Amino acid sequence: MIIPDAPKKKARRKKPKPLTTAIHPVLRPHAAGIDVGATAMYVAVPCDADPCPVRTFGTFTEDLHALADWLVRCQIRTVALESTGVYWIPLFQILEARGLEVCLVNARHVQNAPGRKTDVQDCQWLQYLHSVGLLRASFRPPAQVCAVRTVWRQRDMLVRHASQAVQHMQKALTQMNLQLANVLSDLTGQTGLAILDAILGGERDGATLAKLRHGRLKADEATIAKSLVGDWKDEHLFCLEQARLTYTHLQLQIAACDEKIAALLRSWESAPAAAPAPAAATQPAPTAPAAQAAAPRFDLRQELDRIFGVDLLGVPGLGTAVAGMVLSEVGPSVERFATVKHFASWLGLCPDNRKTGGRTIKVATREVKSRLAYGLRLAANALHREKSVLGDYFRRMKAKLGTPAAITATAHKLARIIYHLLRYRVPYDQGVFAKEEAHQRQRREQRLRAHAAQLGYQLTPLQAV
Repeated sequence: MIIPDAPKKKARRKKPKPLTTAIHPVLRPHAAGIDVGATAMYVAVPCDADPCPVRTFGTFTEDLHALADWLVRCQIRTVALESTGVYWIPLFQILEARGLEVCLVNARHVQNAPGRKTDVQDCQWLQYLHSVGLLRASFRPPAQVCAVRTVWRQRDMLVRHASQAVQHMQKALTQMNLQLANVLSDLTGQTGLAILDAILGGERDGATLAKLRHGRLKADEATIAKSLVGDWKDEHLFCLEQARLTYTHLQLQIAACDEKIAALLRSWESAPAAAPAPAAATQPAPTAPAAQAAAPRFDLRQELDRIFGVDLLGVPGLGTAVAGMVLSEVGPSVERFATVKHFASWLGLCPDNRKTGGRTIKVATREVKSRLAYGLRLAANALHREKSVLGDYFRRMKAKLGTPAAITATAHKLARIIYHLLRYRVPYDQGVFAKEEAHQRQRREQRLRAHAAQLGYQLTPLQAV
């Protein structure tokens, strides 16, 4: 007997669950959230602001203006959007020009709960978090500072490309067994470039090329002529010419960036001058030849003193490159950071203490991609032979924690010094560390006395003659 199949029940379509339950009081009822993308912008507004609270807009300029018009019609006052690549910049500028308060948030701070991973739900989640006050805006300097920062970063990129072109020239010379790098410390100096141009011009005689030697060069003409004997392969000469042309073109672009930065800085207002610095702090540290070659081709120190109102170059380890980076990344003021701890945390130079169950599970610094933090680390590493309080601090931390941790700790101290100088407009005075030096000397003396007592000795200070 055949038993007929039981009739199947008609599947019920599940109703979509609401995105979230309002468990927090709404602090910003006129808030919107935008999920930024390369080809589309997903925008969410409160449900009572529009019959269709979620809309999609394109990324063309007219689409972004239409997005701003819709937000204004919905009476939106503040907008939250993620810092996705560089796609957020045009939208940020348009919304800011319309008078809206734009909250640029870190993508790590708005990670969605499991199950919520669509563009529509992302913008709704952003809108909810912003409306209940759970989002913090990232630091973005004023437009005047952003203009200098853009050109400064472009210049930094060109300097890196120019260094790569120098490496390509060196590679071509080495392949021809021209050991010019063994007699010249800087291939892009006056002697090096003159010899390179003569080689590309067709000169092959080492003695003739050695006569282009500058008078201050340590190597004599005989040594230079000996280093310029090699096999003149046509393909390597072609690569050398390509690298030389690239280096020349990049130098012209770097010079154009210097002119643009100088023009932008001239329009900045001068800060009130601080008190004169002590004589010991006014002498800058000697600059390496490579750093001098990459330095701007205008009087950057004078502009920095005028805009900051205080001499940052008086701090040991800080040069024009790091001080210019402070100006382009932060601006002439640090008032946006409530305390020095906020400033160090923004740079990622302070410990990221994480505790659970009453014990510490992590104290390492956060991974923050900050150009200023990288520059401060380079400045801290340059203090390993500096005869100053900061140099002593770096060497002490190096012996205690190791080189990487010592660089971070010294960069943190440099950041605190910069914050103090810019916040209170006071010059750098190394004498304020005298109390710390006395304390460190007392601690060393106590350790020596304790160690001598363990060995059965007693330390007696020498009498002054």
